[in-house]
Amino acid sequence: MNHLKLIKTEAEYSAAIERFEALLDAQPGQPGYDERDVLAVLIERYEEEHFPIDMPDPIEAIKFRMEQSGLSQKDLVPYLGSRSRVSEVLSGKRELTLAMIRSLNKHVGIPADVLIRKPQEALPKGLYDMDFARFPVREMEKRGAFRGFGAGQEGIGEKAEEAIRWLVGRVGGFSAVPQFALRKNDGMRLNARLNRYALLGWSLQVLLEASEISTPQRFNAESLSDKFIETLVALSVLDDGPRHARDYLNKAGIVLVVLKHLAHTYLDGAVFLRKGGSPVIALTLRYDRLDNFWFVLLHELGHLKLGHLSTESSWIADDLDLTDSRSSKEREADDFAAKALLPEDFDLDKREALSAAELVDYARSHGVHPALAAGRIQHARKDFRTFANLVGRGEVRRQFLP
Repeated sequence: MNHLKLIKTEAEYSAAIERFEALLDAQPGQPGYDERDVLAVLIERYEEEHFPIDMPDPIEAIKFRMEQSGLSQKDLVPYLGSRSRVSEVLSGKRELTLAMIRSLNKHVGIPADVLIRKPQEALPKGLYDMDFARFPVREMEKRGAFRGFGAGQEGIGEKAEEAIRWLVGRVGGFSAVPQFALRKNDGMRLNARLNRYALLGWSLQVLLEASEISTPQRFNAESLSDKFIETLVALSVLDDGPRHARDYLNKAGIVLVVLKHLAHTYLDGAVFLRKGGSPVIALTLRYDRLDNFWFVLLHELGHLKLGHLSTESSWIADDLDLTDSRSSKEREADDFAAKALLPEDFDLDKREALSAAELVDYARSHGVHPALAAGRIQHARKDFRTFANLVGRGEVRRQFLP
């Protein structure tokens, strides 16, 4: 505990995050338990100072609460007045009245200070009127987004507009920018607190990195057969399975990009089609666990295999912490990933007594990594301490990120 101190630099922040994650399983009375709690306070203080969070957009906050609570527009009628009024409010055509704010606060539990805010506008449709100062360019620079730009002595903060325009030009112009990053109401599984400028910045860098990766052949949707998926999942048993998965997808014409998320993107992954139909899957590795890596990868691959992408909707992004999605595409991708990773009759989560040895034997007999079974049990039981030593924590980022 004596080594703990205020976090002042990005390097110290990253080290603190890694140490905190390593102590997640510490129990009361065990070494590291108190250290973890102190680290949480220090990390939160650093984030508040360096990554201040904007209050959520009121309309997005209402939609977020609807999704989390399983509410339909009909359920909001008692609080907003009529079906047509609910529709007008959610579409941004009608402002919230003081009576609506009080009612939503009392009955739906949305904080009043969120509801009284002016709704945010979607990002502009062109570069000409963007607020370039809102891009997290310093954080993007640390992620390597502007290699080759050359900000000079002024620094990237003083050259935000030039840097973003340079990046847009590198990825093929504004027409290549993902539309999901520009619109508020895209129907995807995205957090109400999402910073659209941060999401757009992350997406631009994904495009840049994807453009630098070639594949030996063009993608053919028919290649995503059951056998292809089974072989991909079988790679999970290897110590460096995630890297083998990247190479395996590349041979099929699918580019896998791993890029750390930016603050306030609340993102696990995305999948998109480049011009010409070439697919890219992008993962943030927000959680450095093998079970999470494989589920997010198969979820995004599910979007691709199930035909969820088209010329009209060529990008999908996901915050998989939002479990109760009302989107049929998200539910289908969840089901696809679950069935691809483990047998449909998987029932270890229902057993009252299950040893680690039994879990490992089950995984071995089904040709998958034990982390997949351990993660499924944790998720089903909402108990993230059970088999915590089997989920492969700390085994993914080191394979991709410096």
